[in-house]
Amino acid sequence: MRLSSIHHTLFLDFYRADLSVPLPLPLAETAVSAGFPSPAEDHLEVTLDLNRALVRHPDATFYARVKGSSMIEAGIAEGDILVIDRSLDAKEGDIALCFLDGEFTVKRIAMDDGVLMLMPENSAYSPIRIGEESDFQVWGIVTYVIHKSR
Repeated sequence: MRLSSIHHTLFLDFYRADLSVPLPLPLAETAVSAGFPSPAEDHLEVTLDLNRALVRHPDATFYARVKGSSMIEAGIAEGDILVIDRSLDAKEGDIALCFLDGEFTVKRIAMDDGVLMLMPENSAYSPIRIGEESDFQVWGIVTYVIHKSR
């Protein structure tokens, strides 16, 4: 997957993916055990195209590289790449890329007594109440997080 930089902000860098080239990678035919070890599989004949697996709506999908730690308890860390689909409607509990008063932020969407809240996933940060005076827009829904483990 080749990414083209399209926009930079203080907290996120935005990219568009080049999906014109298939990216088939070997895929183990059986699930990998996250518990006790299982006998090794010798066959990796099936392929997975990450472009097709991660992107349902190519014209509405963008990527953003995360800066900051407000979503660390949701498994989103500094340097992770978010797959963001702008065609999806926001639902309570979604992790969304939001545009708030001139800045982008990634937070979980919640309702509290009928008030829209942006919830960080880090106790060092406070929830953000979205009032009628706020310049607010859900820019897209985070559908995948690409997290570097090493």
